[in-house]
This record gives sequence, C-alpha cells and structure tokens, in this order.
Amino acid sequence: MSSNLRYTMIDGIKCYSPEVARAYTDYPDGGFDLTNENVGSSFWVSSRNRLFKRIVESHLVVGGKTRFLDIGCGTGDFIRQISPNSGLEITGSEIYLKGLSYAKKSQPDVDFIQFDVTQGVIKEQNFDMITAFDVIEHIENDNKALSNISQMMNQSGVLVISVPQHMFLWSKLDEIVKHKRRYSRRDLVGKIEASGFTVKYVTSFLFILFPLMLVSRLLDRRGNKSLEDKEGLEKRVKFSGLLNCIFDCFMRVDEVLIRLGFSLPFGGTLILVARKN
Repeated sequence: MSSNLRYTMIDGIKCYSPEVARAYTDYPDGGFDLTNENVGSSFWVSSRNRLFKRIVESHLVVGGKTRFLDIGCGTGDFIRQISPNSGLEITGSEIYLKGLSYAKKSQPDVDFIQFDVTQGVIKEQNFDMITAFDVIEHIENDNKALSNISQMMNQSGVLVISVPQHMFLWSKLDEIVKHKRRYSRRDLVGKIEASGFTVKYVTSFLFILFPLMLVSRLLDRRGNKSLEDKEGLEKRVKFSGLLNCIFDCFMRVDEVLIRLGFSLPFGGTLILVARKN
C-alpha cells in the first residue's frame, strides 16, 4: 500500500512531489509552450479531445457527481473541454509546473495539483474516474504508477488510458518527448489487469492515417537528428492549416468507428477503458 502524500504550496499550486516539479526529466519543458501555442489548430489534439470527451461522458456516475482525476493534464486543454459538464468534480494533475501554470492561468476555478503518480497516492479510495492520456509511456516504473492509480479509485471506478502503440514506430520523436516505450496491446492489457482492473474495451486509434504515420516515422529515423526539444518537436508535429483540415477529416472516420463499438486492429495509439475489480 502506497503512502498518502502531503502537499506544499508553490506558486499558488498544491505540490505533492515538489522535488521533481521543475525537473523536466520525463518531458521537455518546451513541449508545454508548443502545446499551448498550437492547441487550437492541431488535428491530433482536436480529434483526441472529441473522442476522449465522449468516452468520459459515457461513463459518468448516474445520479450524482463523478469525482474525476486527469493525470498528466499538461496545459489543461482536455479539462477545458469537459469542465462545463456539471456532473464532474474535476481535479487535474501534472508532474511539471510549467504545464500547470498554463492550465491554472486559463482555468483558475479548476483544482490543479502537482503530483508524481509513482511516489504515492493523494487520496485513497476517492476517485470515481481517472484518466491518463499519453502519460505512462513517460514513466520508467509504469507498473507502480498503475498500482497507485488503482489505490486512488473507488470500488468499480473507471480508468481511461491512452498510450503510443507499436515499438516498430519508434523514432526520433519518441526520444525528443522522452518516451520510455511504446506498447503492444498484449503488454498494456496485461499491465492493466495486473494492477487490479478488468478491461472493458480496447482499441487502436489513428487507424486510417496509420500508413502515412508509418512512412513518416521510418523517414524520421533517417532525418535530422541534431534538432532537439522544442525545435525538433515543432518540426515533427506542426502542420499547415490545409493539412490539419485534411487530417482532421480522416481522424473523424476513426472516431465514428470507435463510437460504433469497433475495436480497430492497429494504429499509432492504444485506448483502453477498464473498471476496478
């Protein structure tokens, strides 16, 4: 059983893991700047927000508030999408203060906290739903993170998680954003089940665009490896307005297929919904 962490206040934010709040060892600090600058135009951010919002809202507690924790909330953009829902009691957590500074500035009424999920738990048996979107691939001890997530959930609580898929897609981009791994479906399901969850649904995402993504990642292995952090990240994830519009249309096909209940067989991302045993 992990210990309950206590917080100290830094820059007006509750910090449960203050010693790593400005470390940026598992994600580049420039990534938060880039996300904040381009969040409104990125096809990828728009598509995942639409999809994840639908998944979250389809698993709310009936007849009461859903105590909701978003782990690795970054600059808080996804929380901005769901905060108008009166059925949610929202907490957003992020390990690094730069992301939280953007999130708190744009949403001062939301409870944002700084927290390293591998160090312990903030409130045992408390949350009805926990999400972690593209988070645990940054964590060396992902099993510990998942175990702590389980301890912070109510009985029958819901976990919604996404991770990058397929190690053969590993490229310079993964290194820039400091991924520790990409997951296979079997690996992710096994780790989730070992942490005390029953998997209810799992699917790939970024399915229709997968051939283009595969070619892009293979070329990236041979590309300019001198670009690092924000410059290298911007080169690889920022697209023109026209391309963003075209890619957004393709992503909507993925969204429709998932909404219809299909489990897509391959893609750049894995999405999993599980319930605590």
